[in-house]
Amino acid sequence: MKLYPFEMERWQSTWENKVEYNLSESGVHPLQLNEILDNDTTELLSQSLGYSQSNGTEELRRTISTLYPGAGVDDVLVTNGSSEANFVVLWSFLDRDAEVAIMLPNYMQAWGVAKTLRAKVLPVWLKEKEGRWVFDIGKLRKSVSKRTKLIAVCNPNNPTGSVLDESEIDQICDIAKKVGAWVLSDEVYRGAELTGSETATFWGRYEKSIVTNGLSKAYGLPGLRLGWIAAKDMANKLWSYRDYTTIAPGAISDYLARQVLKLETRNRFLARTRKILQSNLPILTRWVERHRSYLSFIPPKAGAIAYLKYSLNINSTELAERLLKEKKTLIVPGDQFHMNRYIRIGYGGKQDQLEAGLARVGEVLVTLQAPGN
Repeated sequence: MKLYPFEMERWQSTWENKVEYNLSESGVHPLQLNEILDNDTTELLSQSLGYSQSNGTEELRRTISTLYPGAGVDDVLVTNGSSEANFVVLWSFLDRDAEVAIMLPNYMQAWGVAKTLRAKVLPVWLKEKEGRWVFDIGKLRKSVSKRTKLIAVCNPNNPTGSVLDESEIDQICDIAKKVGAWVLSDEVYRGAELTGSETATFWGRYEKSIVTNGLSKAYGLPGLRLGWIAAKDMANKLWSYRDYTTIAPGAISDYLARQVLKLETRNRFLARTRKILQSNLPILTRWVERHRSYLSFIPPKAGAIAYLKYSLNINSTELAERLLKEKKTLIVPGDQFHMNRYIRIGYGGKQDQLEAGLARVGEVLVTLQAPGN
């Protein structure tokens, strides 16, 4: 098996802890442990560090199941981050004879895993239309067939911050049903909306829908590495695949996740995330406006990431590498989403860091606009 490189993860993993300004991050500034425990560590310090229940403790799975009407404790599988959740699902469905339709642009894990497993990938792109990113439902309908095992989407979307509405979700489910395909919906940004209610979930709209999520993005807790799969009557099957990966979630992460997902605490942390996004997006918007002769973007509806389009004469990877070398500032080039002339910028960090990082990006952009560049 030849591994298909995961360019974005390698790019971020290599540099994110070495730069002065990290604008590649896709979540909000992380919480601290004392914010979860309210400075009372007594119970935490008494936790056993043996193997935890490998599919997640019953208490945690029951708590997660309440997020999905009609789900039971046995419909949930706890994983080490939503990345493992996605990997387990993809691995369980795909092989060299399988077809998978994938929403693009997207967090490129599904693309890379499918390519590595030598599945046939059917790309279905989001398109810029009338001030919003629109999923090409017509293309999806024409692409899938009885050979299609899986339709993979990311909702809310990474990198665009766009959100499928309920009509679009229903149409995707109807298309999947007609060909007998499953739907994998990566919903790790659900709860990180800038306004309004939580993004509609694929859960419960189609009997073959599988939903993944986790605490990294909307909750600001990537260091816990805690994710999950919600799959009606499928969690036990997927658990058998997970036996070959990381075996079990960390005992401390399982314990802390139980505290985080209590209704009152969950609502408080999601409100914190929305407050950060609502405060920071105007900073990014004003910065884009100052560079409007060569920069534009469709404002995200959810998530701490924005996808910017530029008209300068430089490849996106070259631009990112120049920022890294000259300004010690990290962004994600659109090339890593198979889209040149775009960059992804994370705006969920501390405001002073965001402003300083954007200033450095702007310094390079201005030089590129000069005659001869």
